[in-house]
Parts: sequence; C-alpha cells; structure tokens
Amino acid sequence: MPKPEHYVAPFDENEMAEVDKVKLDEKPSNLWRDAWRSLRRRPLFYISLAAVFVILLMALFPSLFTDVSPDKGCLLVDSNGGPTEGHPMGFTRLGCDVYSRVVWGARTSLAVGLLATLISGVLGVVMGALAGFYGGWVDSVLSRLGDIFFSIPYILAAVVIMTTFSDYRNVLTLAFAIGGFAWASLARILRSEILRVKSGDFVMASTATGRTKFGTLISHVLPNSITPVIVYLTLSLGGAIVAEATLSFLGVGLGPDVMSWGNDISAAQTSIRTAPMTLIWPSIFLTVTVLAFITLGELVRDALDPKARARG
Repeated sequence: MPKPEHYVAPFDENEMAEVDKVKLDEKPSNLWRDAWRSLRRRPLFYISLAAVFVILLMALFPSLFTDVSPDKGCLLVDSNGGPTEGHPMGFTRLGCDVYSRVVWGARTSLAVGLLATLISGVLGVVMGALAGFYGGWVDSVLSRLGDIFFSIPYILAAVVIMTTFSDYRNVLTLAFAIGGFAWASLARILRSEILRVKSGDFVMASTATGRTKFGTLISHVLPNSITPVIVYLTLSLGGAIVAEATLSFLGVGLGPDVMSWGNDISAAQTSIRTAPMTLIWPSIFLTVTVLAFITLGELVRDALDPKARARG
C-alpha cells in the first residue's frame, strides 16, 4: 500500500530570511530611549517644556523681558493704576510696575523652589538608599526617623522655623525650612525601589568581584533605582514653589522687601476690590509655573512606566 504524500505549503525562502534577519543598524532599546519616543509624540510635553523654558529664562535674565525697575521709580500718583503704555499690567498700591515685579519675582520663587527640592532630594536619596540597601538596624533607625518627619506637615514646620528665625528670613533659610522636612516621602519611594533592585543578579556579581557594599550601591544599585527619584523631584518642585508663596502670603516667608510672587499676592490682597489685577497677575504666573512643572513630571512618569506607555 503506497504511503500518502505529505503536503507542504509553499513558502518563499527570501521572505523567511528577511524576517529572521538581525537588524544591526538599529540601536538597542532601553528605558530612556523608549521614554523619549513616547514623550516626543505628546504635544503637551512640548507645551509644558516651552513654558518651563520661558519661566527659567525669565528668572535668569529678567532684563530680556523688561527694562523697567521693579522697585525704583514708584510713584504714588500711579497707585493701583490701570495699564498704560510701557506698563501692560498696571501698577501696585505703591505705584510700582506690576509686570516688572512679576518678571523679577520669578527669580526668587524659582530659587526657593529649586533649592528646597535639591535639599529634600539629597536628604531623601541618602536616607532611602542607606535604609534600603543595608537593612538591619540601619533600616530600622532611618525608617523610624523618616516616620517622624513624615508625620510632621512641612508647611507647619516651615512656619515654626521661619517664625523662630525671623531675623534671618532669606532664600536659603526658607529653602531649608521647606526642604528639610519634605524628604521623608522620597526616602520611602527610593527605599522600596532599592529593595527590589538589590536582589538582582548584577548586584551579586558585583559583590563576587570584590567590590565593597558601598561601591556596589553607588555604581550599580542607585543608578538602576533613580528613575522614580527624578519623577518625584520634578513633581515636588511645583509643590515647593507653592509652599514659598503660601508662607510669604501668611507673612512668615521672605521679608516684605524681597520680590517674590507670594509677597506680591500678599501685598495685593488689601486692594482686591479696587484693583484686583494686582493680585490676579502674579497668581496667574504662579499657577502657570506650577502647572507646567507638574504636567512635565506627570508626562515623564508615564513615559518611564511601560504599562502606561502600553495603555497610551
């Protein structure tokens, strides 16, 4: 009895070879490259980035935006006056140009926000990295210390500090008052990330080669755990700017002679019925700045999250 013939579907060997061909000209994918590919397809990313760039440029080079002195040439005859030629936002109660004060106030508000974020970032990274990597009694002590700071609202702590050191109200003191009590959340985030990363095989390989624990932490564990830190700091920068404005509005922030959005908002509240724009303009700049940083942080967080990229 003859054997039945096996049917083999026709195929093109060239097509199969093209599918299996290794594409050497393409760059290997990684987390940051995938994140950039996701970000560059989001129009909101470019909008928020442009807003941040303009605000930073305003803070670094205010003379590019206005040539009017913010604190000199104030005339009481212009008190709470409306917009005029060369003064598009009108005048404050003391007759100072609102637009010039808003532009120059960006420097102070951003300086406090950046310094406070830097301080909380350094403290949070050190505490979280040491607690997560070394474990044991180091983790217990640092975690309990973090719990203490986590239970204290940093706005309330900043009010107490700025009231106690009322003779030293400057940008650095206010930044330490905000950032010195806002690091506990970052430490918790980094600690949990390091607990996940340190169980990897590359950490065991680094230890096997004779590298010290601290060297392994700095060279391998921390770089692979830094992604949530970057996202958190981007988001917390907006919160630090709001904290400066809040403390200045309450009268316990920077001195009244310092130009900042919070001081201008606080000074304008007495004229809200007769000249509301003197309060609205710095409030708009503050809102746009905080919204730009928060939006940028949210987009970076989603771009660095593979699950969020898949949903998008």
